[in-house]
Amino acid sequence: MTNYEIMFIVKATLDENTINSIAKETQKLLTDNKAKVIEFKEMGRKKLAYEINKEVSGFYFLMEVSASKDAIQEFDRKLRINENILRHLILKKESE
Repeated sequence: MTNYEIMFIVKATLDENTINSIAKETQKLLTDNKAKVIEFKEMGRKKLAYEINKEVSGFYFLMEVSASKDAIQEFDRKLRINENILRHLILKKESE
């Protein structure tokens, strides 16, 4: 298992319950593929640096996970399909 840092931005125009359910779904995507969510932070609503799909702000989430390459590839595929997620970034952490 490799450690990854994942950040994703959810549309801020959605209601709070929908945003929370999207956050839970993203964690479930990883745990269903035998990944371990080490840390999950909700960073709140922030103004975007530039407009994305007519959205000017978004809810930011940050996760640290331990997962296999296959789990991360599936997670990436699902986030690309989800219309409520504006952007996501997956970084592989260096071994210490």
